[in-house]
Amino acid sequence: MKSKVFLVIGTVCISVLSACDESGGSVDASAPTVGSSSDLSSFEGARAGQAEMGIQSLGFELIRSEGLTSYWFNKDTGACARITTSEGRYSDVTMLPSGDC
Repeated sequence: MKSKVFLVIGTVCISVLSACDESGGSVDASAPTVGSSSDLSSFEGARAGQAEMGIQSLGFELIRSEGLTSYWFNKDTGACARITTSEGRYSDVTMLPSGDC
């Protein structure tokens, strides 16, 4: 009897969890997806030397550097990122309009 009760409870839990929608409703199509070829914000806090190859694999090219700040551009998506390095890590990753690159 106990095993049938647990089976029913488990089935109900799985059904409820499978119906969860984490998107929170509508999705703004103009907003870049984190960690994609149009948004590098997920690289914030990463070690600069290790993350650079990941950024390049997403199609970004280094456009220019100003001190510890570098500007990366993806010509396929038009995405532009300003990345500031501090103590060997990306301390600030900000997505900018493509014209800023």
